[in-house]
Amino acid sequence: MTDITNTPAAEHEAQLGDYFALFKPRVMQLVVFTALVGMLAAPVSVHPVVGFAAILFVAIGAGASGALNMWWDADIDRIMRRTQSRPIPAGKVQPGEALALGVALSGMSVMMLGLAANLLAAAMLLFTILFYAVFYTMWLKRRTPQNIVIGGAAGAFPPVIGWIIATGSFSIEAWLMFALIFMWTPPHFWALALFMRSDYDDADVPMLTVTHGRPATRRHILAYTIVLAVLAVGTGFTAIGGWIYLSFAIVLNAMFLLGAYRIWQRDEDASEADNYKVERKFFRLSLFYLFLHFGAILVEATLRPWGLGGW
Repeated sequence: MTDITNTPAAEHEAQLGDYFALFKPRVMQLVVFTALVGMLAAPVSVHPVVGFAAILFVAIGAGASGALNMWWDADIDRIMRRTQSRPIPAGKVQPGEALALGVALSGMSVMMLGLAANLLAAAMLLFTILFYAVFYTMWLKRRTPQNIVIGGAAGAFPPVIGWIIATGSFSIEAWLMFALIFMWTPPHFWALALFMRSDYDDADVPMLTVTHGRPATRRHILAYTIVLAVLAVGTGFTAIGGWIYLSFAIVLNAMFLLGAYRIWQRDEDASEADNYKVERKFFRLSLFYLFLHFGAILVEATLRPWGLGGW
C-alpha cells in the first residue's frame, strides 16, 4: 500500500497529461473497445447519443479504477522498472490526488451511466470498479499466484456492461465475450511475467513465475491457451459469430497455440536472450489477439442487418 508520508514531493506542477496517465490509457482503450463491441453486438439498437454517453462513462469508470490502482500500488510501482515512470512514483502526482480523483470519478461515472443507460449497467460498472480496485488490487495481487486469473475478471466485464447498456439484461452471448477476455488474461500476463520476472521478484509480488518458477508458468500458459482456443473458435458458431469471425479465430488461435507451444518447449538451459525473444513475441501477439477477435465480432454485428454477417 502507498505510504503517503514517504512519497517524494512533486518535482513540478502536475500537467494534464500526468493526471491522464493515472487512468492507464492503454487499458482504457481495451475497455472502451470491448464495451463498444458488446453494445453493438447486442440485438437491440441504441441511440447514438445515448451509446456515446454510456461508453464515455464506462471509460471514465475504467480510468477511475486505474487511478485507485496506482494510488494503492505506488510503493511497488516505485520498485519495478516497468512502472517507475508512472505519475506517483515519478513524483508528478501526489497519492492523495490520485485517491481523490479515483473516488470522485468512480462515483460520477456510475451515477451518470445509470442516468444515460439503465441501473443494471450502472450496478455492473460499480461492481467492476470495486472488483478491480479493492478485490484485485488491495487483496489478491499481493497474496496469491492466482491473482491474475481471478483478477482478470475485472477486465472481462466491459463487454457485458456494453451488452446490458443495449438490452438491460444478461445473456449467454455477453458471457461468451467475458470468457474470451477472462481466459486470454492469464497467458497474456504470464508471458509478460516471464521476461519481466525480476520486477515481480524485487517487488515481492507472488506472480506464478515467482512462486512456482518458469517451467510451471510455461505449462500454465499452454494449458490456458488450449482452453482459450477451443472457446474462441467455438464462439464462431454462436449468435455473435459467423464465417468472418470464424476465419479470424481459426488463424489467430493457430498462431497463439504455436506461440504457447514454443514457450512450453523452451529449454531452461537455453540462453536468456533466446527465451526472452520467444516470450516477448508471444506477448506482442497477445496484444493483437483480443483486438482482432472483438474486431471480427464487431464486423459480424455491422454486416448482420444487411444479411452478410452471421450464419
